[in-house]
Amino acid sequence: MPVTIRDIARATNYSIGTVSRALKNQDGLTERTRARIRAVAQQLGYDFGNLRQGEVRRIAFLLHRQHDTQSSSPFYLPVLHGAEEACRKRGIALSFVVVGPAEPVLDLVRVHQPDALLCAGFFEPELLGVLRETGKPLVLLDMRLPGYRSVNPDHQLGGYLATRHLIRQGRRRIAMLCGSLAHYSIHERSRGFRKALFEARMLADPELEIQLPSIGNPVANVRQAVEQLLALPQRPDALFCYNDSTALAAMACCLERGLKVPHDLAIVGFDDIGAAAQAVPPLSSISIDKEALGAVGVELLLDKGAPHPDQGLDQTLPVQLVVRESSNDD
Repeated sequence: MPVTIRDIARATNYSIGTVSRALKNQDGLTERTRARIRAVAQQLGYDFGNLRQGEVRRIAFLLHRQHDTQSSSPFYLPVLHGAEEACRKRGIALSFVVVGPAEPVLDLVRVHQPDALLCAGFFEPELLGVLRETGKPLVLLDMRLPGYRSVNPDHQLGGYLATRHLIRQGRRRIAMLCGSLAHYSIHERSRGFRKALFEARMLADPELEIQLPSIGNPVANVRQAVEQLLALPQRPDALFCYNDSTALAAMACCLERGLKVPHDLAIVGFDDIGAAAQAVPPLSSISIDKEALGAVGVELLLDKGAPHPDQGLDQTLPVQLVVRESSNDD
C-alpha cells in the first residue's frame, strides 16, 4: 500500500495539516518540525510526487553562483528577461535568486515563497536534489539530468554546424576551447565538434583541444590557451570556442599577436551575444533564442498536462549558425 500523509501524521504525532505544510515546504513551521516530518516521510517511502500543486502565482528563477559573472550575464540575462515576460503576461511574480552549494539554499528560496522553480545553467546534482525535496514543480534551463524536466538549445547541433562551417571554409587544423565537460551544454557542444570532424574524416588532435580551468581570471586563461595553440609546430588555422566570451578574448589575443582574422585563423563562437556582432571583425556564432529559453521554461512549469518532474520531460530549441567576418574569407 502507498504511504499516505495520514500514515506520516500517525508516525510523527502531528496533524495532517501540519504534515501537509511540511511536505510542501510551506511557512508556519519551525525548521526542526519540518525536518523531522520530511525525514520520517522519506523513511516510510512516501512518494513526494503525490503532493498536489496549487495554482502557480510566484516562480523563483535560480542561477548558480558560478554563473553570476560578467562573462555569463550576456547569456543568462536575456533568459531571465524571457521568463519575466512570460510571467508578466500571466500575472505571475518572478523572483531572481543566486545560490551556491555552500549556502543555505532552502532558506534563500523560502524567503521568496515560490510555487515553482526555474534552475538556469549548471547545478550540482546534490543541490538539485535538495531543491526537488521541496515538492515544488522544477524545470532546468540549459541543463539536462535524468528524471528532471528541462529546456535546452540544441547544443550538439550548434557545435556541429560551427565546425562543419569551418571545414567547408577549407580549414584543416581546427582547435577547440571549452570549459568543464561536467556541464551538459559544454559536453554536447564538444560532441558536435567531434561529430563534424568524424563526418569529414578528420582525426581529432588532442593538442588542438584545450579545456579551460574554472578558476582564475577567465581572460588570462584564454590568453594562455591561445598562446599554447600558437606555439605548436603546426598551429591551428581555425578555432571553435564554446561561448562568445571565450571567442572574443581569443580573437583579441590573436589580433594583438599580429594575426589576421580570418585569414590566419578563422574563429566561431557560441550563443550569439550582443557583443558578437559588434566585434571587429564581427564574430561568427551559433544563435540561440535566449528569451524563448526562459519563456518555454515557464510554459513547462505551468503545463498541468505535463508529467510530474520525477518522470522527466525534455524540450529542445533550434539553433542556427550566423556567419560573420571572423570565419568567412569570401
